[in-house]
Amino acid sequence: MKFYSFQIVIEREAEDEGYFAYTPNVPGCFSNGKTIEETKRNIREAIELYLESLVEDGLPIPQEDILIKPVEVTA
Repeated sequence: MKFYSFQIVIEREAEDEGYFAYTPNVPGCFSNGKTIEETKRNIREAIELYLESLVEDGLPIPQEDILIKPVEVTA
């Protein structure tokens, strides 16, 4: 079994309580949850299921090609 690392983005839901998560390197793979921890578990499961389907279909695993870094600014 090979291990992969993906950046995820977690945003507060605009209309509900809870959070929405996605990974820029896996288009269409997203999830949500009531807490940040639940959201992280759910997006991890969604990514794992997506990667399993790619392997079963003989398709390549997307590689991490986006670099996300915080930037500090003043206003």
